[in-house]
Amino acid sequence: MRTFSLLKGLRVYTSRGQCIGSVNDICLSESGKIEGIIVHRKAFFKKNLFFSLNDVRSFGPDGIIVEKEEASPDNHPLEGHYLFNADSLFGKMLMSEAGEELGLLHDVFFLEKMGTIVAYETTDGFFSEITEGKRLVESKHPPVLGKDAILISVYDQ
Repeated sequence: MRTFSLLKGLRVYTSRGQCIGSVNDICLSESGKIEGIIVHRKAFFKKNLFFSLNDVRSFGPDGIIVEKEEASPDNHPLEGHYLFNADSLFGKMLMSEAGEELGLLHDVFFLEKMGTIVAYETTDGFFSEITEGKRLVESKHPPVLGKDAILISVYDQ
């Protein structure tokens, strides 16, 4: 299990040891499953590359190895959600299906190879973080990624 905050900024290498760039974001499908990583390319014209989870050979503590030698620029899916870029999920309200506010989304815990999100790290803001810390909310079911909030099932139904 891994958090996105541990992935962000990690260098991404090809199977031949060439550094492509660093992890910039993750892409989630409408069903809330992680489809792949967005890599900020090391080049004069900085374009983002998309690698699906199937393209990733290994997630290491200091870098990620991908199977493909090259991904075409901006080949990431047009549909989908991103944790930080575009219409990001970071900072959106996380709510239970019972209507309880659980806090603002700060990070996600996921299974690397499966792309399944198993827990969410939330915060109630800067001052709350200092006094109470961040909260971990587990969910066994996929989230509903809405425009204004993310709905999760906290309890087994």
